[in-house]
Amino acid sequence: MSSNPSGTIETPPIIVAGTGPVGLIAALALADLGIPVVLAGRAPAAADRRTTALMTPALDYLDRLGVLEGLKRKAAPLKAMRIVDATGRLVRSPPVTFRAAEIGQDHFGLNIPNRDLNEALEAALASRPGVDRRDVMIAAWTIAADEVVARLDDGAVVEGALAVAADGRLSPARKAAGIRTSATAYPQAALVLNFAHSRGHGFVSTEFHTETGPFTQVPLPGDRSSLVWVVRPNTAEELMALSDAALSARIEERMQSMLGKVSVEAGRQVYPLGATLPARFAQNRVALVGEAAHVFPPIGAQGLNLGIRDVRDLVGIVGENISDPGSDRAMAAYDRKRRPDVLARAGAVNLLNRSLLSDMLPAQIARSAGLGVVGGMAPLRALFMREGLQPGSGLASVFSDLREQIRR
Repeated sequence: MSSNPSGTIETPPIIVAGTGPVGLIAALALADLGIPVVLAGRAPAAADRRTTALMTPALDYLDRLGVLEGLKRKAAPLKAMRIVDATGRLVRSPPVTFRAAEIGQDHFGLNIPNRDLNEALEAALASRPGVDRRDVMIAAWTIAADEVVARLDDGAVVEGALAVAADGRLSPARKAAGIRTSATAYPQAALVLNFAHSRGHGFVSTEFHTETGPFTQVPLPGDRSSLVWVVRPNTAEELMALSDAALSARIEERMQSMLGKVSVEAGRQVYPLGATLPARFAQNRVALVGEAAHVFPPIGAQGLNLGIRDVRDLVGIVGENISDPGSDRAMAAYDRKRRPDVLARAGAVNLLNRSLLSDMLPAQIARSAGLGVVGGMAPLRALFMREGLQPGSGLASVFSDLREQIRR
């Protein structure tokens, strides 16, 4: 194996399937290893009005890829995150507020419009050597012991050493690799939109817990916020049918006029909710990232942050197995690396979501008691905040503090 004059390693390419944020990030990061990358998929829809709250570790990763600086002026910092129990049930927890300043940070992360994030990533890819961007879908996969072959919609055939499945929750690449999944459909749908408000948000995100799921407001630049409102599917249809004025009034009422007068912006969307986990995170030269690897309800800003950690760990494994990044050894290493993080995050989010939907008193008591304990104990709040940013960092901080106390 050798390198050509451009610095790209002369080896079969890695095929990245999917051009959402995780696929674009994977292509950039793998290209930076000097490995040729073929990225296949249609450009993301320009009409996507959603936003993504990226925590500081994910932002640091984007910065290393050279795409963060231009996004900062289009994003809003998250300086505090508040949980409000708005279930109206017999047992409710007191409000809990997590402030970045408590752990010595200016903010937890940035809330970035998906459209701006995708544009920044696409622009970075356009100038990245070693990335062959194909604006077509993959029609079929053939997987052999020593290679993966993708047949594209335009008839072209691409052979690679590894396929990175960033092709979504239904992932054709995952299916081709023979990776089984367990899936649960929830009786919930998420209404997603942006809105303006007459009072400032103070860079505080508020997650109202309701009987149908979370109602989450996240700051945008200016007196604007994004909203993810989880409701029953029939309620989502009713909300979609409302006039802008009527929907604005419903949102203001649900928020208890916390941000004053509300004015919804054009572009509301609805997404059905569910949970999906694969039996393995890599197999037969296919590694899963993003929603191909994990799907769960939108609670706690975990989705894309977890997907970026997928990419980070996969790039690390590929770097250790440059001679054959799709080998059984590399796939097993990636599976071991991602399993604890993904299962822990998915389990916590799904458990909290089920507790919101449950009418059983023990579930309500457990949720209320847990939030009450966290809210009332500063060291425990700090642990949860650090763990929310980076797995293992909360416990590492606790041990560091103990060592410091012992030295004293």
